[in-house]
Order: sequence, then structure tokens, then C-alpha cells
Amino acid sequence: MRVKPVEFVHQAFNDPRLRRALLKLRLPLGLAAAAWLVASIRREWFWPGLAVSALGAALQWWCFSCIRTQKELAVNGPYKAVRNPMYLARFILVFGCLLMTGSIRVLAVFTALYYFYMVNRVKREEAKLAGVFGAPYEEYRRRVHRFIPFRGTSPEGRYRFFSRASFLRNHGSGNALAVAAFYAVCWVVTFVLRH
Repeated sequence: MRVKPVEFVHQAFNDPRLRRALLKLRLPLGLAAAAWLVASIRREWFWPGLAVSALGAALQWWCFSCIRTQKELAVNGPYKAVRNPMYLARFILVFGCLLMTGSIRVLAVFTALYYFYMVNRVKREEAKLAGVFGAPYEEYRRRVHRFIPFRGTSPEGRYRFFSRASFLRNHGSGNALAVAAFYAVCWVVTFVLRH
């Protein structure tokens, strides 16, 4: 029986050996990707890309403030509108950074890869959450869409929500510093070091 290309890609994203190998290599791969990105930025695309990326970063920080991992079902803030806002936030953050290169091809490849990563990762994660939270999670899952905001909302929770304690517990401040430092490096290389 022949495996269709899309099924093959889904299988690859769920292969435990490949996932372990990529996990071990994530730091050098991430540094190499960051170095390539910084070297590839085009001045005219820097500010539009930064605006998009900063929107994703802000959404990610809001997500950090709403999560109490494995202790409480997240239904506040962006989790009221969509079950997996963190993955959407990270997509927007990285998409914005890649937009700085002005390359449609790079954006298309990233979008395709991220789609497969996100869909498969979320399926595995949702199975775990169902085991941890049981019936309340199943009810939340029934009411709130996986990826499309506002295609149903949680009756519990509030949009206007930000827990400083959760933000700090989820390393939000370290993430904010790392993102700001990366933006600063991009700006310095693009506008100061390149003449």
C-alpha cells in the first residue's frame, strides 16, 4: 500500500526518533536559523516584519499569563476564544521575523512546515489534556475551536485576564528579554553594521 505524500509528512512529524533527534539539535539549529535570518534581513522589510512579529510576541506573553500547566484548565485570555493560541502566537512571531527577509518562498515553506508541526503537536497534546482534565476539557473542546478564534467561546473565563504570577512561572520575562534582544541584534546588524 502506497502512502500519500501528506500522510508521509504527518508520519514524519509524529516519528518519536525524529522528534528526539530534533529536540537534541534544537539549540544549534535555532542558532543557525537565527544567524541566517539576521544576515538575510532587508531594510525595507524590517519594520513591517517587526510589527507582525511583535504582535505574535505580545500574544505569546498573554498566553504565558493564562497558563497553570497541568494544574488548571486554561480558559482565560486568548484561551477563551481558541484552544491553542500559543501555537498561533508563535507562528505570528516567527512569520514576522521571516517577513523581514522579504522572501515569499521562505514564508511559504515556513507556513507549510509549521502547519504540519502545529497540527500534529496539538493532537498529541490534546490527548494528554483529556487525560489530565477529563470531562471539563472535553466540554471545553466541544465549545472552543482548535485554531480558529471566535468559532465558539468558553462560557467560563474572561478575555481581560493577565496573571503576573503565571507569566513569571512560565518564564515570560526571560522570553520577553530574549525576543527583545533578538530584535535589537536584527536592528543593529540591519541599520548600524550594514551601510
